[in-house]
Amino acid sequence: QVQLRESGGGLVQAGDSLRLSCAASGDRDISHAMAWFRQAPGDVREFVAKISWNGGNTYYLDSVKGRFTISRDNAKNTMYLQMNRLKPEDTAVYFCAAVRGYDAGPSAAEYNYWGQGTQVTVSS
Repeated sequence: QVQLRESGGGLVQAGDSLRLSCAASGDRDISHAMAWFRQAPGDVREFVAKISWNGGNTYYLDSVKGRFTISRDNAKNTMYLQMNRLKPEDTAVYFCAAVRGYDAGPSAAEYNYWGQGTQVTVSS
């Protein structure tokens, strides 16, 4: 079992930056692919970015490319999402997810561990 806990959300203005963190615990095997998803009110959960277990492979939603950066520090069992030049349409609850294995795809169905989410609100 893996427990995930997100932090770092908040209320910011358009153009500002935030860094989300996802702390993993419970499973000493670090070979988990991880990802960030987000869900706005009334919308389905949307893939944002993913990273392979060693950080070698990353992949982003087109609308966040060049603004968001996913990374991980396996020594700290923590994944990050650096979000720059935030836009009002980035407003959502952001969730981190994990699945055992080197890498995974952008589908939420592939991930079996989820955090509780952290709210990001971007005002115009």
